[in-house]
Amino acid sequence: MNLDNLSKNQKLVLGILFDAIGMITFIDIIWAPLSGFLMTKMYAGRKGRVAGMFSFIEEILPGFDVIPSFTIMWFYTYVFAKKPKTIQVK
Repeated sequence: MNLDNLSKNQKLVLGILFDAIGMITFIDIIWAPLSGFLMTKMYAGRKGRVAGMFSFIEEILPGFDVIPSFTIMWFYTYVFAKKPKTIQVK
């Protein structure tokens, strides 16, 4: 399963869906490890692993289900993250 190759719009829709599933409190014991795994598959590298650990901890702790971790990660990746500047040579 390779979720890293999805477009940014597909990741946003999938992230909102995963956050909605995470708000169902009685499935936390199953959803917590699955959400951590899905987060690492959606976002590659170190930031994906850190977000996966955060997502797992956020889902396993009672009362923190309202945090939209997948949507926050999408905004961090595509809106707030600094992109390297390219220099055009003429």
